[in-house]
Amino acid sequence: MTPPRRLPLLVTGQVLGGIGVASGIAVGGLLAERLSGSASLAGLAQTSSVLGGALLAVPLARLAELRGRSASLGLGYLIALGGGVGVIAAAVFDTFPVLLVAMALFGAGTAVGLQARYAAIDGVDVLHRGRTLSIVVWATTIGSVLAPNFSGVGGRVGTAVGIPALAGPFLFSIAAFAAAAAITTFLPGGRTPLGHKDSPLTMAHAWHSVRSHPGAVAGLTAMAGAHAAMVGVMVMTPVHLGHGGATLQVIGVVISVHIAGMYALSPVMGLLTDRWGPQRTILLGVGVLLASLLAAADSGDHEHRQVGLALTLLGLGWSACMVAGSALLSGSVPDDVRTRVQGLGDLVMGLTAAAAGALAGPVLDAAGYGTLALGAIGLLVPISLLTLRSRIGQRPPARSAL
Repeated sequence: MTPPRRLPLLVTGQVLGGIGVASGIAVGGLLAERLSGSASLAGLAQTSSVLGGALLAVPLARLAELRGRSASLGLGYLIALGGGVGVIAAAVFDTFPVLLVAMALFGAGTAVGLQARYAAIDGVDVLHRGRTLSIVVWATTIGSVLAPNFSGVGGRVGTAVGIPALAGPFLFSIAAFAAAAAITTFLPGGRTPLGHKDSPLTMAHAWHSVRSHPGAVAGLTAMAGAHAAMVGVMVMTPVHLGHGGATLQVIGVVISVHIAGMYALSPVMGLLTDRWGPQRTILLGVGVLLASLLAAADSGDHEHRQVGLALTLLGLGWSACMVAGSALLSGSVPDDVRTRVQGLGDLVMGLTAAAAGALAGPVLDAAGYGTLALGAIGLLVPISLLTLRSRIGQRPPARSAL
């Protein structure tokens, strides 16, 4: 089982990390639109964040193998802190390219938040992985739901200290990431390497291991597809609402209920994963995602409540697929390659979401929010097919021969 003190510290770190990430999510698209002067480029801020998190997932996983979880999580939070500083600099000097680079570094906050769910289940038996993993995912709720509601306050604080209002919430991000980095220093067992310095296993071996196990393929597809659908729609929602005259406060509330959907019921998703099995839970998530995307597609610029409902359901569907997909991926591969597979999973998940985010801006600009939501439904098809396939003839993991 997880060491008694590890889980509370991971939970505390996730609360702080959630504050850091969500403070930026609520206004990142609006800041990008202002600096670039184009709605079609507004999604690139969050896309850069997602892409940065994806590219950092593999080296941070490797650092966890060599130096332990404390080093990996701590460095990730410090990189995210540097990204927050860079975002403020980009806003002050009105430089869009600097914003994109800074947001890529800011994405490290998401990368370590995702890695923390795996840190929670290091050494945990298979019957309790879903619940243990979901507790850490749930912890993000507290900070992530609160932070966007203070977007207006962050704007006023920014103006008071002489920076643009849209950059103000990133001051909260910087403080939260600094505290989260400090917390990881005290993580029990966090300095224990998870692999060997001279390990011959590479990401190619990890990819081969995933392809060799239908459950791993299904888990990875569920994570990547649900994340891409969520990011593609969520990243353009503030812009969609802004075009309809919504205030920063309204946008913050909508993002808050979306994030609540993502994290608040994750313990329930973990319990369902352990009791029903991950495949059934993934299929439940697909059904909720479908309902959310249809509701979003039917919402107009001024229908803030319907957009809020659609985004809440979007978060719930994401939660089911993420918790169950993560447990299925980790439980389907051999122990000796598991950490690499986890890093690979977060890389693939981030790259697909980054692609969705990059396409979201042009689609919104050319065809509207409804078309964007309907297009995301296509991502649910491979999740469903591969999940159903994995229920037939999934092999139990064996020691890798690589």
